[in-house]
Parts: sequence; C-alpha cells; structure tokens
Amino acid sequence: MPRLLSTGEVGLLRLLVSYSTLLAQFAVLGFNSVTVKLFPSFRDENNKHHGFLGLALLISLIGFIITIGVYLGFHYFIVSNAKEKSDLFVPYYYYVIPMVFFTLLFGIFDTYYRVLYNAVIGILYKEVVQRLLILAAILLYYFKVVDFHVMVIVYIIAISSPSLFLFFSLLKDKLLFIIPDFNFIDIKLRKEMTSVAFFGIIASYSGVLAVNIDIIMIDILLGLSKAGIYTIAFYFGTLILVPMRSMGKISSVVIADAWKKDDRTTIMDIYRKSSISLSVIGLLLFIGVWGNIDNVFHLVGSAYSSGKYVILFIGLANLTDNLLGVNPHIILNSKHYRWLSYLLLVYAGLLVITNLILIPTYGIVGAALASFISKFLYNGLKYIFLYKTYHFQPFHYKHLFMFIFGFAAWALSTLIPVLDSFVIDLLVRSLFISIAFLLPVYYFNISEDINGKIQQLAKKIFASNT
Repeated sequence: MPRLLSTGEVGLLRLLVSYSTLLAQFAVLGFNSVTVKLFPSFRDENNKHHGFLGLALLISLIGFIITIGVYLGFHYFIVSNAKEKSDLFVPYYYYVIPMVFFTLLFGIFDTYYRVLYNAVIGILYKEVVQRLLILAAILLYYFKVVDFHVMVIVYIIAISSPSLFLFFSLLKDKLLFIIPDFNFIDIKLRKEMTSVAFFGIIASYSGVLAVNIDIIMIDILLGLSKAGIYTIAFYFGTLILVPMRSMGKISSVVIADAWKKDDRTTIMDIYRKSSISLSVIGLLLFIGVWGNIDNVFHLVGSAYSSGKYVILFIGLANLTDNLLGVNPHIILNSKHYRWLSYLLLVYAGLLVITNLILIPTYGIVGAALASFISKFLYNGLKYIFLYKTYHFQPFHYKHLFMFIFGFAAWALSTLIPVLDSFVIDLLVRSLFISIAFLLPVYYFNISEDINGKIQQLAKKIFASNT
C-alpha cells in the first residue's frame, strides 16, 4: 500500500475501516458478549440451539438501524470537518454504511462459530482470504485495470467478504438456525442476557474505541496524510498482537466453560501459559521489527519515516498485552465481567485525554505515546484486579530471563554491519535475531508449550527423512 498509494489514500482506507468497526461494535448491542458468556445455556443441537443465531441477528438488525441513524445525524459535523483537512473522505462518507453492515455480520457469525468450537474458520477468512482480496484490489489499481474510486469499492468488497463466506459456511454446515425460540427464554435468563448485553456494549465499544480513536483523532487534528503515515507504522507495531488474536478466540470458549464448572486450576494454567508463550512470540516479533527498523523504511518508503517511533511505542504498548495473556477473557467470562467494562471505560477515557494532550505537541508520535501510556495503565489495573479478586497472577522468573535474552539478541544484532542490499540485510539480521533469542529460550525451557511444538516439529522432520 505505501508503495502504490499516497499517504492520504492510505489514510482514507484506514479511516473507512475505523468508522465501520466503531459503528458495528455499537450496532451489535453487546450481543457478542451474550453469545460467549451465555450460549452454553442455549446449546442444544437437537433443538437447533433454540434459534440463538436468529435472536442475535434480530437484535443486531435493530442496533444497525439505530447506529446508522446516529451516523447520518452527524453527517454535517463529520463532512464539515473533513472538508478542511480530509476532503478525500467526503465522497466516501456513505460507503461506511455497507461496511458497518458486513462488519456487524462477521462479528455475529464468527462468535457463533467460536462457541461451536470452530474458531479457525473465522480466522482463515479474516486473516488470510480477506488480505489476499485486499492485495488483489491494490494490484488491480497498480496495473491500471481500475481507477482509485473503483479500487476503493473493490477494497470495501474485500473487507466485507469474510461475513459472506461465513454465511455460506453456516449454510453448508447446516447451522443457519434463524428462527428464535422465544419460549425458551424465561424471565431469569432474559434479565441475565440484558445485563451481559448492557455491560458488553460498554466493554466491546470501549475496546474498539481504544483501537480506532487514535486514527480518527489524528484525522481530525492533523489530516488524512498524517493518518496514512500513522496507519502504516501502526500495522508494524501491531504485528506483535497477531498470535494473541488467535489464542484469545480459541481460549475464550474454554475459559467460559471452566468458569461454569468453577475450575480455577484450568483458568490459572491457561493464564500463565498464555502469558509466557505470547510474550516469547511477541518479544521475538518486537525485536525483529525494531532490529530491522531501517529496513522497514526501505520497504515502505521515506515518506513514512516520521512513523519510526510510532512503531516503537505501539510495539511496546502491545507487548504489555502479550505479557498479560488472555486475562481480559478471564475477567469477561467470570461473574465479575462488569469490571472489564469499567476498566475499558477508564482506558478509553485515558486514550482520549492523552491523545488530546500529546497529538498537538508531538503529532503522530504523541498518539503512539498516548496509546502506550494508556495501555500500560489499563493492563496494570487488569493485573491488580485479577490478583486481588482471585489471586491469579501469570508472572514467573522465566519472564525476566526471556527479556534478558531478547535485549541481548537485539543488542548483538546492532553490531552486524549494514549490508549493501537491504533485502539481504533484513534476512541476515532477522535470522540472527531469531537464533540468538530462540536458542536460549528453548535451552532454558522458558515456554513448555513452545518447546513442545518445536519437539513435535523436529520429530515430524526426522520421521519424514528416515
């Protein structure tokens, strides 16, 4: 994208996604939280899960109508502001509406598949198929098959595609039960669903606001071009979270079932193992990106060089997420799930305040620093809450060793002289960092899960060669 599109065009695409994600999260009216937490009460394959999916779609349709009404009500304010610094957004204002609809559908279908113990299918369509379609849209533009306007339309279709694929998957798997069984929902269950949905709105909306508020505020305060630079730098900093997204989706359902049985041993085991495993992978990705920071800007172009420290601070912010593993899923699925909503509200408030203070002074680096400060405080509060409430804490002396190994691997990589070809330099530096970090991590058995995976892979390789 940075090689083929201007910074403003990159900013436009990210802004469209930010608005649609933000609005879709409100439109679902907290029902995805209801699905994760209360679907075990509906689970009954013989009775088509009492039409739970149909109920989710009905509630979300009502939420969609309300949300789009609010969005259209803010038309004058959004468009007036865009005309000053982000006029490229104005022609695409209404394109947000179909994006909201399909983003909403994906959330419903993906969560439904997860509680049916199939988290992989949503990940495949979202993280692989969607990205390939986005790449296709950009290549069509690059080869002048389409102009920029048509490319945006194809991009929006690519963003919307996972929901359509999931719909046809549900149809194929004969899981599309869309007639709600209202008689099954008694007064007690209805009250519980309402409570979970209400706090789910606060939690999910605050969480999505936290991810997207910086790009919207940069657009408002600095314009689309700066938003585009921030977007590309943000993506590099967010690489660290890729493994967490998959683990969170898979572990959330297991944690919910464990809470239902009050199996705290299993929950604590998941908490500790997720913390150390995600930290190892996240730290490797972080030192890999930061160790190759000059090569990064060879890749994306010098126009984005002002995003260097955005990558640093966003990377550090996301590393704190990895350190605490799946702890938001532990809180969300416990009887104290309301507290995650309160903490997310605090987090969203911190983000808005720190962005307002730091963006005018430090620009896009200020936005990244605001994210780091806010996320560090937010994660600290989550850690304290779980420790005080359940005496859960994931840290071990192995975490300290891991950071020593990581810092040493990065420091040693800086001694490698810069090679003439940045591609060769990137490969050599990355290989060195990986070996220098992973060898001691494996030798000292920092993560039992990672060591187990490596041993399984080694057995397969040796078995295939004999």
